[in-house]
Amino acid sequence: MGRDGKPFKIMKFRSMVVNAEAVLQENQELYQTYIDNGYKFPEGEDPRLTRIGAFIRKTSLDEFPQFLNILKGDMSFIGPRPILAAELEEYTAKEKRELLSVKPGATGWWQVSGRSDVNYPERCQLELYYPRHFSFGLDMKIAFLTVKQVLTGEGAR
Repeated sequence: MGRDGKPFKIMKFRSMVVNAEAVLQENQELYQTYIDNGYKFPEGEDPRLTRIGAFIRKTSLDEFPQFLNILKGDMSFIGPRPILAAELEEYTAKEKRELLSVKPGATGWWQVSGRSDVNYPERCQLELYYPRHFSFGLDMKIAFLTVKQVLTGEGAR
């Protein structure tokens, strides 16, 4: 979902098998593991990832097509990550309004504050940090830290 809850199609290089979400939801045990682990799998255990997909995620190359979303105006370079409607249910009504008050970004506070190393409740709070503290200085800090993380591979899985 984008700003004001407007749905849009996020551009990414395919890193998962075809019908990855269906594969996940058809296996209740697998889906429960995914939910219990904060809407992610433990490192190296996501059965939906292809071998090439694991590489492009580790190097953040899967994110590059999002520049098309930025050019279209659906996203900005910096902001909270785009969120699925199901994930939005983890937020209070006030938090939903805050989160959806800004365009989602290709990078943001969550990515530079732990990314794959934080659990889902922590991620929710990190995502809310951006709309609550939006400023040019914060954007510059996030941009600098993003470049650093891409170059070092820190936090990527």
